[in-house]
Amino acid sequence: MTVLSGRAATASSHPFREGTGLRARDRLRARRAGRPRWERPAFWALLAVTAGLYLWHLGASGYANSFYSAAAQAGGADGKAFLFGSLDAGNAITVDKPPAALWPMALSVRLFGLGHWQILVPQALMGVASVGVLFGAVRRRTGPVAGLLAGALLALTPVAALMFRFNNPDALLCLLLVCALYFLERALEDARARWLVLAGACFGCAFLVKTLQAWLILPVAALVYLACGPGRVARRVGGLLLGGLAALVTAGWWVALVELWPASSRPYIGGSQTNSFLELTLGYNGLGRITGDETGSVGGGGGPGGGGGWGDTGLTRLFGAETGGQISWLLPAALLLLVAGLVLTRGAPRTDPQRGSLLLWGGSLLLTGGVFSFMSGIFHAYYTVALAPYVAAVTAMGGVLLWRSRDRARWCLPVLAVAVAGTAAWAAVLLARSPEWLPWLRRAVVVAGVLAACGLLLSGWRSRRLPRWFGAGAVLTGLLTAVAGPVAYTLDTVGTPKSGSIVSAGPAVGGGPGGGPAAPPGGGPGTRQGRAAEGHRATGPGAPVGPQTPGTRQGLPARGGPSPDGTPRGRPQQGRAPRGVPPGGSGGGEARRGPDGAGGGMRGLLNGSEVSARATALLRRDAARYTWAAATVGSQNAASHQLATGEPVMAVGGFNGSDPSPTPAQFRRYVTQGRIHYFLAGGGAGGPGGNRGTAAEITTWVERHFTPVRAGDATFYDLTKPKSSS
Repeated sequence: MTVLSGRAATASSHPFREGTGLRARDRLRARRAGRPRWERPAFWALLAVTAGLYLWHLGASGYANSFYSAAAQAGGADGKAFLFGSLDAGNAITVDKPPAALWPMALSVRLFGLGHWQILVPQALMGVASVGVLFGAVRRRTGPVAGLLAGALLALTPVAALMFRFNNPDALLCLLLVCALYFLERALEDARARWLVLAGACFGCAFLVKTLQAWLILPVAALVYLACGPGRVARRVGGLLLGGLAALVTAGWWVALVELWPASSRPYIGGSQTNSFLELTLGYNGLGRITGDETGSVGGGGGPGGGGGWGDTGLTRLFGAETGGQISWLLPAALLLLVAGLVLTRGAPRTDPQRGSLLLWGGSLLLTGGVFSFMSGIFHAYYTVALAPYVAAVTAMGGVLLWRSRDRARWCLPVLAVAVAGTAAWAAVLLARSPEWLPWLRRAVVVAGVLAACGLLLSGWRSRRLPRWFGAGAVLTGLLTAVAGPVAYTLDTVGTPKSGSIVSAGPAVGGGPGGGPAAPPGGGPGTRQGRAAEGHRATGPGAPVGPQTPGTRQGLPARGGPSPDGTPRGRPQQGRAPRGVPPGGSGGGEARRGPDGAGGGMRGLLNGSEVSARATALLRRDAARYTWAAATVGSQNAASHQLATGEPVMAVGGFNGSDPSPTPAQFRRYVTQGRIHYFLAGGGAGGPGGNRGTAAEITTWVERHFTPVRAGDATFYDLTKPKSSS
């Protein structure tokens, strides 16, 4: 015991080499011995509540984004589809992202079968893990109270509750970036390079989720470690090089595999025009997102504010009608507390971990928020889930630091009061955008915010004349005021089924649908105008026909974009499955068009279809004899029919029918070889050249040479039965 005590004392005197000379189990015991008794129960309670919040009513969203659900179904059935991220088990084409986000869902489908919960539960568990890792990161620097606060703020952020209950790639991306920053925090206090290697591995895995967005904060990470990391400059540079090598290895193996694999024996790379993942990464999913010059994009650039169909760009974008309610509730307070925290730590040593942590999370917030604000390419409000951990961490660390420093720096309490009052005022603005939704909450937030701010000021000026609990009561009131709006939005999100390609948290807001920036005809996908009503039917010859949902006209997206006569349309609830229509009817990645500027249009982009029992039975008939039970233009109808039947369905032209795959010659060869049974009409015309493009040429050839078959309201062409005249 004497030796152990001596070693522990030595370790504690060297903050950057904590626990040196102790076994891992002894170090763990030493850390636990210094923790308050309530910390572990509070931590597990936080995780339990988060899990309950994210899992409750989860299956009501059905397959959510059917585009990715179909790819997960394919990956669960076929190894090559799993490896490449194919949309179908016949491996015709991949999704327009790397496959890492599909792998957890595909493994779940492989183990437990295809179902709504099998698709969505992995996303919810990623949310719980993100909260836990963020707690650990903030706790190391600012203590358990700040850690619990940061975890709770992340869990209650509306866009986080949305995306951790949805099957877009953003859930896994968020988790991996939080893990990367946790390991970087460890590197700031420990000179060993293993933490940088682990951080690099997280960045590399994140690249396989959403390509270059995963590396957006790499400059911040490198600069903060160079400025604040322990050891000499040469050692810090060497550690960063090792971390960079780890990132390249964990991301590069799959990229090299795809580029070196013979193109004839792998699926076409969806979203590219040359069947190249590098083209997809550097163009459509890369710099094109920043500049708006994207080959294969709809609506990027050219708008009055610089964002075209994706909304006006600028410093106010994150606070606008489309995005404000998703992420910006605590954003002004986070920026203020970040500055205040850096002022408090300005006299600390270069290697001070607290200041390094503030710079790490705050720098990530500023850089990511700046890029989102000014990017002219494809932008959706749900992308801002990447900001949620940064906002939560900075707010928690800054707030706790100011409260602890209130005695030695008299300006801390006034700053906290301003943060609380400003948060309440901004919450009132956000809530006022939905004037008929919980109108009492707006008034309650304003009153509570004023009381909390006054209480904080009084506790500083009259601290000796007030009871000790007065200041704590003011802080608690301020916290409740700050989270009231986000909690209400989050509960609304959790209680409402979400499906389709573009979804949003909380109620519909003014200035979004029926207002806001200019959009392409029919409404742009980056605006609420351009969101299709979930369950909306496909159109075109032989497309399924069914009852119209509120706010829709048969065959057209229902949004506030201009009608044919130029008058605004009404706006339904965005991203919500209408009553009586199964969720998951529409899905997709993001809008694209061919290099010539033509494309499938909004109709081909956002419409899914409700598959009838007769169509399902038709496609399942003798399906085992064919590579693809059917083919159709665009991924939405293909995904809907694949999920309904469990059989591979080829998406001609990929997501929006704009990819040159398969070529007309390849398609005719597949038909001649007897590999495709049916062709579904009405998938939407798209591809380079619009009605003269590859997908349109295939459609015309099929309609001219093969016999139509009716199944319910849908029209199929039996590719094994040519017309007698042909």
